[in-house]
Amino acid sequence: MARPPKLPKLLERKIYKTGQTRGADDDQIWQNRVGRNSTVLIPLAVWRAHQTVRQLNYENGYIILVPPPEYFEGGGAAVLKAEGIQVGQNALVFYELRAHWNRWSPADHGLTAPNSRTAPLGGQYVARIANTTAAGDQRINHGYTTTGLKGAGIRLYEYAPTDVIYSARVQLEALFWLAEDSIQTCVEVGMDEQDVGMRRKTVLADAASRGLLDFNALREARTVDHDQKLVCPLCLERLSSLGFMSRMEQAAGRERHDLTVTEINLFHIKELAFGLFNHRPYNLGWGHHHCNVVCKDSGIGETLDWMKEVLKRNQELLGE
Repeated sequence: MARPPKLPKLLERKIYKTGQTRGADDDQIWQNRVGRNSTVLIPLAVWRAHQTVRQLNYENGYIILVPPPEYFEGGGAAVLKAEGIQVGQNALVFYELRAHWNRWSPADHGLTAPNSRTAPLGGQYVARIANTTAAGDQRINHGYTTTGLKGAGIRLYEYAPTDVIYSARVQLEALFWLAEDSIQTCVEVGMDEQDVGMRRKTVLADAASRGLLDFNALREARTVDHDQKLVCPLCLERLSSLGFMSRMEQAAGRERHDLTVTEINLFHIKELAFGLFNHRPYNLGWGHHHCNVVCKDSGIGETLDWMKEVLKRNQELLGE
């Protein structure tokens, strides 16, 4: 089957980026905006607490982050090894606190920084320790700091395998085409009208054939309304496809020339959390940027409960 006509670049890029993780700066242990199927970083406590986390076959492996006391005190390495955890192979001692660094200096214990994200890791520890106001307490960043190896891996809850990433992109584009003005918008930004019709028809048919266009499930997920039109999962307002193409308006005096945030953003219906892998079809939609900011990592249900309390207190104060 011939490939469908290309989408406008901004929209194509937006859909592609849904398969990437959020940003991270150089002082964090995470990789910056990489594929969701990249090497996963798993805190030791989370590894122990969730069987689903231990059983998953991660496409590009995982690294367990071990707090220094777990490695240097008690049974230490022997206890970890009995759990299938071996520092330098599938785990690293992770220094976040200066007190731990001072008490168990890596140099004093023969530990070196790694040079690989896959076993063998080429080292045994990684450090991300913030600087303080005390003299000499400078920031400590050891391991995964070079240009070709920046960041140890991704946040566990952002992980998704390749097939899920692809299915999510198919469904998310299908949802875009359910915006009531999607055809008009694509024509206005430069697509040929015939190409628009062909692309829309092809994508919706592909989504349906993959079981990704179940409108009952989409309504339950709060991504479409009863007329099968695209809505924001939080406020349930119908979305204009123009929001996919336009940058956010910025407050006067606070403009940033490099701002790339659009009015419509990727929206996780159930929040991302340890032990849950919620980047998946029927848990994703498109929503207003400001609605997404309000939800943050709380999820829609908890956010709506909070909003009810806010309205209640305001009504009581104003005597309404």
